[in-house]
Amino acid sequence: MNAAKRHQIFSRLRDDNPNPTTELEYQTPFELLIAVILSAQATDVGVNKATRRLFPIANTPEAILALGVEGLKEYIKTIGLFNSKAENVIKACRMLVERHNSEVPETREALEALPGVGRKTANVVLNTAFGQPTMAVDTHIFRVSNRTGIAPGKTVLEVEKKLLRFVPKEFLRDAHHWLILHGRYICVARKPRCGACLIEDLCEYKHKTEPA
Repeated sequence: MNAAKRHQIFSRLRDDNPNPTTELEYQTPFELLIAVILSAQATDVGVNKATRRLFPIANTPEAILALGVEGLKEYIKTIGLFNSKAENVIKACRMLVERHNSEVPETREALEALPGVGRKTANVVLNTAFGQPTMAVDTHIFRVSNRTGIAPGKTVLEVEKKLLRFVPKEFLRDAHHWLILHGRYICVARKPRCGACLIEDLCEYKHKTEPA
């Protein structure tokens, strides 16, 4: 896929949704961090249901620490892997209090040092909370990048690096959200909704599947 085609794709996505953002509900960088930790192998809808109960009671590192692991579990037990997530959240909150003055750090290294925070989670926080041009490649972005031809790659890291290289700079900050939403609602896994797709004529997927 050439640069002109990529530019056109992201121009259309921007025209359709000028201010994209995560579907996780949050008010502060800390709430976002907790929501993203909880979202691993879970849906945003399920996480939002839990955080709507949790955040009015505890939305600071100190307040969540005060709940303790067992107290926290009561709020997040509807989410998959809630036992290990509760442990990680409590440990992460302790580190934020002890090392970062209860503030969410704005560097990848400091974020990835927090329990429960991997590269993808760090990328989401850096991008969504702090406006950094990172690319959190989840299953949706991985699929869309490969299927459309925007940034094909065999691994998540390969796709991430290609997107950072290929996505025109003016679109980099928001590209992560456009691609996730596109994969979640249009370019779905089993039967992509090509007829409802804004970029169907630019996508390289249909050309690969058409008979010669």
